[in-house]
Amino acid sequence: MAPLTVHEITAKSVINRVVGMPFAWSINPYRGCRHACVYCYARPTHEYLGLNGAEEFQEVIFAKINAPEIVRLELRRRSWRHESVAIGTATDPYQPAEVRYKITRGIIEAFRDCRNPLTITTKSPFVLRDLDLLSDLAQHADVTIHMTVTTLDEKLWRELEPTTAKPWKRIKTLKALHQRGIRTGVFLSPILPGLTDDVPHMEAVVAACAEAGVDFAWGGTLRLGPGVKDYYEDFLQRKHPELTDRYLRLYPGSYAPASYQDRVQKQLSSLTERYGVMQERVSERPPSQTVVQLPLFSAIA
Repeated sequence: MAPLTVHEITAKSVINRVVGMPFAWSINPYRGCRHACVYCYARPTHEYLGLNGAEEFQEVIFAKINAPEIVRLELRRRSWRHESVAIGTATDPYQPAEVRYKITRGIIEAFRDCRNPLTITTKSPFVLRDLDLLSDLAQHADVTIHMTVTTLDEKLWRELEPTTAKPWKRIKTLKALHQRGIRTGVFLSPILPGLTDDVPHMEAVVAACAEAGVDFAWGGTLRLGPGVKDYYEDFLQRKHPELTDRYLRLYPGSYAPASYQDRVQKQLSSLTERYGVMQERVSERPPSQTVVQLPLFSAIA
């Protein structure tokens, strides 16, 4: 992977209205994501910036350096109703650039000071850096941390999510958050045909969830929308060519057949019931797959 380039930008607005999802508002402190997950639904968003959704999506990152100040102003508007806001619905708010920029921490500080509920979706144990702020906020408002765990198989994990933290570190992070009274959940998403959709793969994750004491687990099958499909199919041809014909049959469009999705959901429900982990129905498609409204350059000063 090429060296990381980060462009510092300023945003006119940061809290974005989301339509047709179980959350009404979202924040993405960064555009693009260094994690380089082969299945990432957000890859096409870079095309709005004149970049590609392949290498440039993970090598050219945009950091909204004034986001904490803008969020603080938006949360203090008289019209704001203190609704919950989902942070990290498109790209990870704790990706490597956060170590330097601390934008996500600044945003959480604003939420703590305004006592506004939030949820965070991440793949990074770096969220523990902000445990002090999250614990303070949880005293006054609802706080939930979603950790995406696609597989516990380390060989497969490295193929799918090249620069993310090891899956067991994510589980360990959830356990630490749970012990501090933070509500936690796991997204087994996306569930990948022929790779992670078998019972042993899903059971390993669900069993780890139970051991960590997470509040819920949820999973959804892979979506291959425009701008993602070509990148993912190239990955299959390089790493798992034996699966290419199966994917051609399963994905004539963006979604696998309902019969396949139903079968996977029944298997997952059986596992969560067996291990005593609540299966929360977050949405028809989890954050790792859903399409949310994102600000384009017109919203950037």
